Amino acid sequence: MLKRVVITGLGTINPLGNDVATTWSAIMAGKSGAGPITQFDASEYRTQFACEVKGFDANTWFDFKEQRKLDRYTMLAYVAAVEAYQDAALPESTDPTRVGVIVSSGVGGLITLERQITEHALQGDGVPHYSPFLIPSIITDMAAGYIAIRLGLKGPNFCTTAACASSAIAFMSAMNHIRLGKADAILVGGSEAEICSAAIGGFNALRALSTRNDEPLTASRPFSASRDGFVAGEGAACVMLEEYEHAVKRGARIYAEMVGYGSTADAFHLTAPDPEGNGAARVMLDAIKDAGISPEDIDYINTHGTSTPIGDLAEAKAVIKAFGGHAFEMNLSSTKSMTGHLLGASGALEALITTLSLYHQVVPPTINHAEGDDDPNIDPRMNFTFNQPQARPLRYALSNAFGFGGHNAALAFRAWQA
Repeated sequence: MLKRVVITGLGTINPLGNDVATTWSAIMAGKSGAGPITQFDASEYRTQFACEVKGFDANTWFDFKEQRKLDRYTMLAYVAAVEAYQDAALPESTDPTRVGVIVSSGVGGLITLERQITEHALQGDGVPHYSPFLIPSIITDMAAGYIAIRLGLKGPNFCTTAACASSAIAFMSAMNHIRLGKADAILVGGSEAEICSAAIGGFNALRALSTRNDEPLTASRPFSASRDGFVAGEGAACVMLEEYEHAVKRGARIYAEMVGYGSTADAFHLTAPDPEGNGAARVMLDAIKDAGISPEDIDYINTHGTSTPIGDLAEAKAVIKAFGGHAFEMNLSSTKSMTGHLLGASGALEALITTLSLYHQVVPPTINHAEGDDDPNIDPRMNFTFNQPQARPLRYALSNAFGFGGHNAALAFRAWQA
C-alpha cells in the first residue's frame, strides 16, 4: 500500500520576498516583483526589466572562498532550503540516510558560465583561463548536492531537468520515493538565477518576453488580451515532503497533503505548446486520477499562466477540455503575474504558493488585468481571480507547470484535515 505524503516545511527567496511570510503577504497584497534589470546593463536589449530577488547579501550566508565555488542559483537554493528545513523542525534523532534532497533547475549556473567566457576565459593573451570551479558551479544538480552536504542529509539526492517543469517533476520524484517507503522525508524544490545577457537576449530572440519597458510593474498580464510575453524571474523555493505517519508521530505541523501528480508530453514543438491544450488537459486529468478524486473535486488551479499569447490560450482551452462545465465553478490564477517566471524553479514556488492557499483557504490573485482587457478567445465564464484574492472553501488544488520541449506536469494537493 502506498504511503501518504504531507508537507511539513516551507522556504523561499524570490522577487516578492526573502522568506515565506514576506512572500505570502506580498501575494495577498497583489504586489509585482518587476523592475529595471540591475544585474547587468540591459539598455540595448528589447527587454530591460525582470523580477529580480531584492536585498540578498551573499556575504551573510557564505564566506568569500565559498562564494567563489557557487553560482547564484545554488546560493538561492540553499537559502530557501534552510528555511524549509528549519520550518520542518525534524528532530535530532532523525536518521539522515532517510532524508533526501531533490532540488532542480532548468539551466543551472548560466551566470557563472557567461561570466567565465566573457570575463575570464580569454584575457587577451589567447590562452583560456577557466576556473577550477566552473563545472561544479554550472551543473544543474549542484544545488541538491550542496544542500545535502551543508545539512548532512544522506538520502536520495539528485535533480530533474525538464525546462520550466523541472521542479514540478522533482516533486513527483520525491513523492514516489516517500510513498514507496524509500525515504521518510525529502527536501524538494527548485532554483533559478538567469537574469543575465545570455538569457534575456536569448528569450528576446524567441520573442518570448514582454517588452513593456515603460511599465514593468504591470507587464505580466496572464490571460488578458494585451499580454505580450512573460517577465523573467529568479529565485528558489523548497518544501519538506514527509511520510504521513512519520510526521504525525513527531507532532509535526502539516500544511497540506500531496495526493497525486501527472506527467505528459505534447510531442508538438520545441518551444510552443499544443495550441489545443491536449497534453495539458491530459496531465491535469492524470494528476486527478492519481489522487483518486474526480475533476469536480478541484476548487483551485495555480495555472502555468506565463502571459504569453499562445501559452495562456492553450492552457485555458485545456482547463475546459479537462473539466467541462466545472471549469466555470473553480478559481484559477497565475501568480507569475506577481513573481515573474522563475523557469525551472516556477513549479516549486507555485507548489509552495498552492500549499499556502489551501492552508489559509484563500485564492491568490492574477494581477494587472484592466477593465475591457478580456481576451475574446477565452471563455468569459472562467474565473481567473483577477486583481484581488478570494477567500473560499478549498479542498483540492492543482499546480500546473509546462516546459519547452512539450513537458507537462501537474501536482495535486489536498487541504489538511487531521
